[in-house]
Amino acid sequence: MTYARRRLIACTAALIMSFPTAAGADAPVGQTLSAKAGIPWPAAIAHRGASYDAPEETAPAYLLARDLGADYLELDLQRTRDGVLVAFHDDTLKRTTNVAQVFPDRAGQPISAFTLTELKQLDAGSWFNAAYPARARPAFVGLKILTLDEVIDIAEGGANKPGLYLETKVPKQFSGIEKDLKAQLGRRGWLAPRTAPAGFDAAKAVGVAYTPGRVILQTFEKDSLALLQQQMPATPKILLLWLGDGYIATKDTGAKAPAGGPGLAAFYARQEVESRAAFADWVRFAKQHGAIGTGPSAALTNGGDQSYADLVHPWMNDLTHGEGLVIHAYTVDDAVDFKALAARGVDGFFTNRIAALLSFQGRAPAQSMADILARHGY
Repeated sequence: MTYARRRLIACTAALIMSFPTAAGADAPVGQTLSAKAGIPWPAAIAHRGASYDAPEETAPAYLLARDLGADYLELDLQRTRDGVLVAFHDDTLKRTTNVAQVFPDRAGQPISAFTLTELKQLDAGSWFNAAYPARARPAFVGLKILTLDEVIDIAEGGANKPGLYLETKVPKQFSGIEKDLKAQLGRRGWLAPRTAPAGFDAAKAVGVAYTPGRVILQTFEKDSLALLQQQMPATPKILLLWLGDGYIATKDTGAKAPAGGPGLAAFYARQEVESRAAFADWVRFAKQHGAIGTGPSAALTNGGDQSYADLVHPWMNDLTHGEGLVIHAYTVDDAVDFKALAARGVDGFFTNRIAALLSFQGRAPAQSMADILARHGY
């Protein structure tokens, strides 16, 4: 049975909500665990949307990911000063907006210092054109920061119905965000079972929104995982894995992490877990506090600013699967890494290049990215 065929069977089984405890005698363990959790296998997770080809966490990035066929739209959740949940990654607005021009005295302040009205004054697209001229588009100028509601509208608005993969970002800065998230997902009907309409064909369109795995909650923070489990015990959760600085203990090399810049990823790529026990402690914490899986970092073949510590060693994956947890690795963009990590047992990928991952899985999009963007006015 081919890799793509196994994935289609698992996804179709999830759609009709018939989850066997095993996917077959010869099925990979991760496929069986994914089916039990009601999530697609292998999962294609659009990291901040189709963020290689459009500005991250903006409308064209999510529209593109949806229409290409991503299983999940992934986003980072923060909260405005007036209590609105928005999709934004960084601790400050400086990298991906023109906050320094619009609010020069507040450029270093966090999202929580701004109202939604203030955030909507910012240009969240022009930076992409400057950083990536080969992928620039005039219509990216002036893109806006999105609210969670606006991302849900996108998820619900096309022929494909992807799921939502939601991270509580810096949750200690947003006390009660887990409760807020529950309330908003409940209002939008994403915590109750969602029935596929008559005639919906899971073999022809993404239908993750109609499965028990329609929402996956993710966090790097143990406290937030526990609070998410308290608020939404029936919703699948992932504990993201990181090394050092209060996360998984590392071997002491005496080296200190640089403050930022291109050397930061290289520094983390050289780090190693202190011991198998240190790694196992985090995996077992995840299981004990309601997670159905982990989200480990990966060291990438060609390096780059998203190549971090190798937390997907075969022994790590065996240990994680042995605890009954799936593995969704971040952030992987190249076929060489999709192939290598899939062979190690990884069950899904966060990727900026969703079209490349879908092609690797045997689900090459029928439409070009240019055609999709043009259809949506970009």
